[in-house]
Amino acid sequence: MTTTARATGTGSAGDVTAGGVASTLTPAGQRVLAAACELFYAEGIHAVGVDAIAATAGVTKKTLYDRFGSKDALVALYLRARDERWRAWLTSYVDTHGSSPRDRILTVFDGLDAWMVEQNPRGCGFVNALAELPAPDHPGRVVIREQKEWLLGYLTSLVKAAGLRRPARVASALMVLQEGATIAHATGVPARPARQAREVAALLLDQAG
Repeated sequence: MTTTARATGTGSAGDVTAGGVASTLTPAGQRVLAAACELFYAEGIHAVGVDAIAATAGVTKKTLYDRFGSKDALVALYLRARDERWRAWLTSYVDTHGSSPRDRILTVFDGLDAWMVEQNPRGCGFVNALAELPAPDHPGRVVIREQKEWLLGYLTSLVKAAGLRRPARVASALMVLQEGATIAHATGVPARPARQAREVAALLLDQAG
């Protein structure tokens, strides 16, 4: 089974919507992916074996391997599903709440704050996964890199739309702020770091404008 299909939606960690990954899977495959999404995020990738995933999904290990081929492929698909939920969440939030080109940039941090409070009780799923996947050729690391590249590209497009100088450099700085806030949120120090990152981002935009 290919791992290039992606899921969309903004529900809980195990949500798999019909428009993405689920449309390529059998009902049993959908249950396996939903179980993997919940367990990998809640307990960690290495801590969760295929036995637990199969049991939670109500299928046999043979069915799991028939549908996904390997645990590594399932990990990559879990990350792709989470990536698409994050993309859908963030772009929808910015489109809904951003009033001007400049405000849309700052709204990224508002969206991040809301996502972390509502969706990230254990911190960033991609950062957590990266710590567990040291091999550079692991398919999950490929997904994580693609996710970060997408975010940088999205920020760059917002900066260009706002007509700011040196958009690539500004977007890179904004991403560093965003990533730092994401990791700080997991530690709880300081509280609501995305809000403070937003204030720094506003100063950066003033300088770039």
